[in-house]
Amino acid sequence: MTSLDARLGALRGTAPPLPHNARTLAALTTNPSCDRRSLLDAAGIDKDALAAHLGLPRPLRKSRLALDYGLAFEHKVTAQAGAPLVPLLRHALGLTPSEVSYEDVNSVGSDDDRSPLALRRAHTRSRILSTAHRRSDTPRTLLDHPVLRLTVAGHQVYLEPDVIAFQRDGLFHIVEIKSFPVIHGQPDPIKANAALTQAAAYVLALRELLADDGLPPDRVSDTVILVNPRNFTRHPTATPFSAHKQIKNLSRHLGRLRRLPELLDRLPPNTTFDLAPGPDQRPTRPRDELADALATARPHYTPGCRNHCDLAFHCRTEARNQSRTAALGTAVRDDLAGIDTIATALALTDGHLHPSQDQHDITRALRHAQRVHADLRTDTA
Repeated sequence: MTSLDARLGALRGTAPPLPHNARTLAALTTNPSCDRRSLLDAAGIDKDALAAHLGLPRPLRKSRLALDYGLAFEHKVTAQAGAPLVPLLRHALGLTPSEVSYEDVNSVGSDDDRSPLALRRAHTRSRILSTAHRRSDTPRTLLDHPVLRLTVAGHQVYLEPDVIAFQRDGLFHIVEIKSFPVIHGQPDPIKANAALTQAAAYVLALRELLADDGLPPDRVSDTVILVNPRNFTRHPTATPFSAHKQIKNLSRHLGRLRRLPELLDRLPPNTTFDLAPGPDQRPTRPRDELADALATARPHYTPGCRNHCDLAFHCRTEARNQSRTAALGTAVRDDLAGIDTIATALALTDGHLHPSQDQHDITRALRHAQRVHADLRTDTA
């Protein structure tokens, strides 16, 4: 165990670390400036357990019905050895082989439905490298339920894309099967961006696999294929999307995790987020003590945090109690760049605080907004 592992383990306490997956890695890009989130994720700390102990409301999650619908759609697309998927990919990627080879890596060397991740990852690696080096007479076109690994903060994380597809010339593509619809050729932009960010983790993992064997990473395409229901039916359609921006963003944020020692050095000695579970596994740590520990890690709250972080309501309360401009939204925070609190903004506006050299422009803007607001109130009186 490295010293960094030991320090992260001390933050986590007695709980086992939670493994990363594509969703948690994608969440890194939603709020990259949050040191608190970076430390909790790097240490593998269960944020849902922290939120439950603090008595916080939970973010909205997918219903069981929605999850079942998603699984049913995936099974429909990959049924009969990928028969419904093959013509979609031939059209989206321009595939030309007369025969398509399909393999499900979900069960390898075992009668179980799901073989161990390490075994499935080894099998995935063997198949991909065999094709990449052209060791096989018949290039394998589809790998269903492959397993990849990605280095995150010095640790290997297992990832499970839906499908890896590639053409005869060895160019690999990630295929993501999602149950949200594409209506008249256009998916929901927010959902599509989230899907592409998850796919970006798979692209980086596949590039890492090839690079470890001396192959160029550009053998993995930036183009991701999203397979979705078409319009309001359950008939699938495949659409190519460029994930270049998402890949670049995720790569940059994974690089930020390398500065963990710097973030850890800012914490007081002996800081821990351990819930101190008792013999019945119920947390025994006082809530106020846990809240004080969380306060030592700098947050970066935005209203969007409520969609993806279990601790969002705790950070929102902090921001409101400290009169932080971030509590009013990212637009207000960005417009008031350099002014962190609402009290400071109000003091500059009414003249109780003299602006510094770099606050003159924003002070003029605030006072202009105050005059406009006053005129509007006068007109409506």
